[in-house]
Amino acid sequence: MNNILEIKAVSDYCKLRHYEVLHPLVSIVDFDKVDLTKYTNEPYEAFRYHCYAVFLKDAKGCKLQYGGKDYDYDEGTLVFMGPGQLVELGDYDPDYVPKGYALLFHPDLLLGTELAKKMHQYNFFSYSTHEALHLSTKERKVILSVLDKIQFELEQNLDKHSKKLIVANIELFLDYCLRFYDRQFLTREVVNQGSLKKFDVLLNEYLSSEKPKTHGLPSVRYFADKLHLSPNYFGDLVKKETEKSAQEYIQTKLIEVAKEKVFDHSKSVSEIAYELGFKYPQHFSRLFKKRVGQSPKDFRMLN
Repeated sequence: MNNILEIKAVSDYCKLRHYEVLHPLVSIVDFDKVDLTKYTNEPYEAFRYHCYAVFLKDAKGCKLQYGGKDYDYDEGTLVFMGPGQLVELGDYDPDYVPKGYALLFHPDLLLGTELAKKMHQYNFFSYSTHEALHLSTKERKVILSVLDKIQFELEQNLDKHSKKLIVANIELFLDYCLRFYDRQFLTREVVNQGSLKKFDVLLNEYLSSEKPKTHGLPSVRYFADKLHLSPNYFGDLVKKETEKSAQEYIQTKLIEVAKEKVFDHSKSVSEIAYELGFKYPQHFSRLFKKRVGQSPKDFRMLN
């Protein structure tokens, strides 16, 4: 893929949309104010963002691509892009008219702030496009009210309070998104449980096959890929449903299998470790003792 637009600065996106830049590190684009006479199908195959971007889409007809698969934006959805994320562009509906808002802010805006230390908590910046946040009417009003506050600050003359207030409102915006994603996980409980059951089946199949020997220990990314989910979204889904991280869930199942294997006296502990995908037997013994309270050898002898 050669025709990639690098969005290195907030101004790069504003320039693409022929939109005024009010602040070098943060911008809100209101698509109702974009000159549609200059808006055509993108001449690029993909965008790579080097800043944070959040899109509130209020129109159908725009497609993005993730993992070689097309996804339509639904009306009233929020999609998040993090620095370094590559987004492939799909086909546009001939009658597509962009509506909604885009919030873009550069990581440099957050330097020296408490929000910079919190950004790792907002996993949704590495969710894929089909894991968008679907807003209710009330939630949409809340999101728009916070965007209005940020826009108000951008339209003022910059002073010593500007950065603090802008960053505080971005943090408020992201915290609301966390709350709304929690609601979405709950309202999609049936779908999520279906994914968890598939995960359980895939994990059991993996551990009962020769894959641990050839591919190593089962990883979160492996199962996320199998379920066509991003690793962070998959991890958050498992956490919401089981109160365990995906890695903890995998390790729990791994130890259950290990306890059965330890009773096979024809195999040494080292052989069992390699069968389960461990490169080094001591790593297996350490994890086993941490989870079970006894070393594999002691467990074999005392049970």
